[in-house]
Amino acid sequence: MKMDVDKLFATWKSNQIAIKDTDLGEINIDELVSSIFSAGPTYYYVIDFYTMTLSHVSSTIKDIHGVDPDTVTFSDILNLIHPEDVDFVSKTEQKAAEMFDNIIGRDKLIKYKFNFCIRFKVHTGEYKLFLHQSLVLTLDEHGGFGKSLNIHTDISHLTTVNNYKVSFVGLLGEPSYTNIQIYEGNDSTTNYTSYSKREIEVLKLIGEGLTNSEISKRLHIALDTAKNHRRNILDKAGVKNTAQLIKKSILEGLI
Repeated sequence: MKMDVDKLFATWKSNQIAIKDTDLGEINIDELVSSIFSAGPTYYYVIDFYTMTLSHVSSTIKDIHGVDPDTVTFSDILNLIHPEDVDFVSKTEQKAAEMFDNIIGRDKLIKYKFNFCIRFKVHTGEYKLFLHQSLVLTLDEHGGFGKSLNIHTDISHLTTVNNYKVSFVGLLGEPSYTNIQIYEGNDSTTNYTSYSKREIEVLKLIGEGLTNSEISKRLHIALDTAKNHRRNILDKAGVKNTAQLIKKSILEGLI
């Protein structure tokens, strides 16, 4: 699948990766990963797009893919992608560049988590559906992305069908944009769901199993306000109940 992987590298190079090395600083990777909800077997690594090398590779990658965390390369991981999903990954990376250049703002790259689903080959030789979550950790002075934390979670127990959509989850109070269609036949520029900072806070508490009364107390808001937020979130998500909302939110990387 070398030609397909080369296509991915070409996509990244055309979308303003860092042109010089960037310093990771005092970021605690383990602490950062632990703050992100994972609904299944998970591994992570940091990719340096300037050198295309890996660091901070978690030991669980061996359990999931059967590869050595000390010697695995970025190309090794990319070659585990299902051949039919490589084009999708390339298009999502291009969509990310368009979103940050035209809608969100490239200066906010480090304030977003970038999510989509993808099929990877596991150690048994079969392909399973994973949730890919990516956080840009460093930028160079030109706004080029340097190092990124990638988290891969096996979600095949939730679904085996890829929706071929991408989501941008706002951190530090930024709005979120979810369910962006990638392939033809859909308006991938404007067809997204946007959640406010408060809605994301409520959504995460719903994911923790809190009732409307408990949410109102936790966020110091009126009970009716908590109820309205839940109702609005259900409407935006296009689901009928909390169980559907939680499953959909996990698949989108919102909780």
